[in-house]
Amino acid sequence: MQRSFGALSMTGLGRNLSLLLMLVLLAGCAGPTLDAYSDLEPTLTPQQFFTGELSARGVVKNRSGEVIRTFDADIDASWNDQGVGTLDEEFRFNDGEVQTRKWTLTPNQDGSLHADAGDVVEPGTMRWQGNAINMNYVLRVAYGDDDSTIDVSMDDWMYLITPDTLINETEMTKWGFKVGEIVLVIQKQ
Repeated sequence: MQRSFGALSMTGLGRNLSLLLMLVLLAGCAGPTLDAYSDLEPTLTPQQFFTGELSARGVVKNRSGEVIRTFDADIDASWNDQGVGTLDEEFRFNDGEVQTRKWTLTPNQDGSLHADAGDVVEPGTMRWQGNAINMNYVLRVAYGDDDSTIDVSMDDWMYLITPDTLINETEMTKWGFKVGEIVLVIQKQ
């Protein structure tokens, strides 16, 4: 009888440890929320920062964190009378590739911005508080040596450091696994 009790006890203990481990892993997956930045300054408002000519410099990292590309970019940002923003971007990579992307930022009822571009297959919602912006979207990117593409989930975080300098970190995932990261600094001209 003691053996059965011990086996039951170990099974219960194993189940409890498994549950605890799953909870710890899930908690570790939780990232920051915008609320954490609500009191930080300088205050970041897309309509104020993304206006006029901006320049960017950054790196692309693989899933191991190794820098695999560098780039610089020019961004022409404007807003119309209806509050719709346009970010016209040109990226120049160290391997000679040039990419362009034109974002359209349309106001939502809740004050956030609907963010869409030609190579964005699932548009994002841009939200902000304090000195931070967060936006999640799915981007179609070139993959391999032929004309293949894959759709990658982008978790985009921007932090205003000075009124003219913003740091942008983007984690790229596919099927929930990190496949790369982009880190850049954007400056107003």
